[in-house]
Amino acid sequence: MTTVELEIFELTSSYCELRLSTDGGPPKTRGLDKAAVDQLVELVERDYSQHAIAQKVFGAAQLADLGAKLAVFLDGDERWLTQVLDSPPGVTLRITAEQRLRHLPWELLYSNTSYLTVAGPAPLLPVRAVGAGPALQTPIEPGNRPLRVLFMATSPEGVEPVLNFEAEEAAILAATSRTGTDLVVEESGTLDGLRFLSLDYGAGHFDVLHLSGHATLRNGQPAFLVENEFGGLAYATADQIAQAMAGHWPRMVFVSGCLTGNAPDGGTFPSMSESLVRAGAPVVLGWALPVGDVSATDFAAELYQALAGGKPIDQAVIEARRHLHQEKRSSWHLLRVYADRSPLTPMVTPLNTRRRARIQVRPADQEFLDPQTQLSRVAARTAFVGRRRIIQRCLRTLNQPHGGPGAAEALMLHGMGGLGKSSLASRLLERMPTHQRAVWYGRVDLRKFRELTTKILFPTMDQQIEAAQLLDNTQAPLAVRLRHLLDGNGPLGQTPCLFVFDDFEDGNLDERDGSHVLSPAMADILPALLTAIRETGSPSRVIITSRYRFPTPAGTHIAVEALETLTAIEQTKKLANLPNLRPGSPVDPAIRARAIEAAARNPRLLDWLDLIVADTTLDIAGLITAIESEADRYRRETILAKNLLSSQAPELQRMLAKVNVVELPVPAETVHAIHDHPDAAHHIERATQLGLLESGTDAETHQPRYYVSNVLRPLIRPLISNDEYTEACAAAARSLHNIWITNAATSGTPT
Repeated sequence: MTTVELEIFELTSSYCELRLSTDGGPPKTRGLDKAAVDQLVELVERDYSQHAIAQKVFGAAQLADLGAKLAVFLDGDERWLTQVLDSPPGVTLRITAEQRLRHLPWELLYSNTSYLTVAGPAPLLPVRAVGAGPALQTPIEPGNRPLRVLFMATSPEGVEPVLNFEAEEAAILAATSRTGTDLVVEESGTLDGLRFLSLDYGAGHFDVLHLSGHATLRNGQPAFLVENEFGGLAYATADQIAQAMAGHWPRMVFVSGCLTGNAPDGGTFPSMSESLVRAGAPVVLGWALPVGDVSATDFAAELYQALAGGKPIDQAVIEARRHLHQEKRSSWHLLRVYADRSPLTPMVTPLNTRRRARIQVRPADQEFLDPQTQLSRVAARTAFVGRRRIIQRCLRTLNQPHGGPGAAEALMLHGMGGLGKSSLASRLLERMPTHQRAVWYGRVDLRKFRELTTKILFPTMDQQIEAAQLLDNTQAPLAVRLRHLLDGNGPLGQTPCLFVFDDFEDGNLDERDGSHVLSPAMADILPALLTAIRETGSPSRVIITSRYRFPTPAGTHIAVEALETLTAIEQTKKLANLPNLRPGSPVDPAIRARAIEAAARNPRLLDWLDLIVADTTLDIAGLITAIESEADRYRRETILAKNLLSSQAPELQRMLAKVNVVELPVPAETVHAIHDHPDAAHHIERATQLGLLESGTDAETHQPRYYVSNVLRPLIRPLISNDEYTEACAAAARSLHNIWITNAATSGTPT
């Protein structure tokens, strides 16, 4: 893009000089009466204000009129602006002026029936330049890798409205899914958290710092609303944010909060965005006036999609602004750019650039795969909502050094089924990307624990071999072997890990006198692992998800975090992601309200009810009544399953009972072989729609495969006789032998 420098220079108290230069060429100058400038400033301050926009007393026609006045002011009799705009592919207009003129909404420039910042093939980007002198022409080499973003959302207790920062994170990830973005999240929302994370990664690691939250004016000075260590309200000035960054500025900072691009008192004082540039940030984006949550999220998604694709900063901002304008968002003109003299060039290379690095960390939800269905059992990163305070407490525990207050070798997430313990564990893994992950599901014995060496990426092959030899050496006690494994000189001495035992109650606990104790196999593993972590001072930690508590092994510490049902705000956020239970869905509002109430803020039950409430062939009211009559809200999922099953055709119920003889996912061909019925295809489709039959995709054949939901297992065995059970087993065996053995041998596919 062409760079145009515009300087409005005050020669005397009553006379100004405009200087315009293109791409570093000699400037053109013209004089201006200071009175005319003051008149323009007063007009804008009267009409373009928070009150005028909020009260809708300043509509589209007035915005265009104001933009036209700004354009005439710049164009003058010499038609400077017109000449500049004649040259595609666009113009970066760097404006240097005293505060009152800098504060004007140059984003509204309007000429020839269109806004210059969003129209035509050569849009214009106003940039409020900070610092004297011409723009630096020294090229900045883009990173040949995915974009790196440090994302910190702040949500202090008692501050409303509560922003949907989870949706903003999810939108950025979704928008950049093709090119990839390494999005690291600072979860505490505190300046200390920002300071430690930026220090831990070091200068030059991140391309962008994205701060999302509320902002305000406090004592006449812009302030960003952050959290204190307890989640309460604290205020951060630009100077305090700069101190937290300690000079580790990325190429761009986006302070996505209302008024962060606004200069207080009519431009008498600098905006927070400008102050951050003066403190060392090369480019800062901020909002001039209050902006809606959805608009801010949409802008961020478009912005990072362009940046992650290798586009220059100026072009990325233009595309994001144009997106809001095309979507008819009234906030399209509120985003402002402040920058020093460095070029607005790309941060990273395009996707298919030769030898472009890839993101190394696998999505955490892919670590939580059902061993039978190979489907993820947790909410994906883009679907997770809520649990902010719990996550903050958990991260403090997991990051607490040994000997510190609240230090523990393990964290147990405790609660009844459906509350999201596994999803929370997955979220914690996402929030600790510096740690390797080893996740086990259900029962774990010594042989299963040995799979540790295949789950973790060791720094070298030699270290992986050494770790395998240590675990295989049955001559030494397990505690001794694990101590050598985690010791500073051991294979994992310099590789912090998170060892996760998911659904711990399934096979790792035994009942005793009405309570639960470790099973014999786990009684060897868990104490040895926790002791090794403590004795070696390892930063590695253990995470356990369990319905039941158990005695902590002697000499070790396990911190317990109990999960409760979703709060009202968390449920509101979750409902926004559900197509049938969300506000405004076509489902009968009365039914929708009853279903939400019956779910009792249990996330898994909300997911299931969302799946069925739109089905007009079901007795939804009857199903909900059955759930409502169950006093124990944690058994409502079973009640729903029972009633939903009984409402289906007998042959569909029998199909589920027969397919249930195979305790692993099977292809459609096998389902048809087991359930030899003319309506089998319809039964499969119907059961899948209702969540009675889980559906996944085979990784090799890319064909669907099916598995009976675990909730149904106790309910469906009585639906077929012993002879039918035997016949179903035989049909399944023949079908699977034909698919896996006979056909594989014929095609040459390895088995």
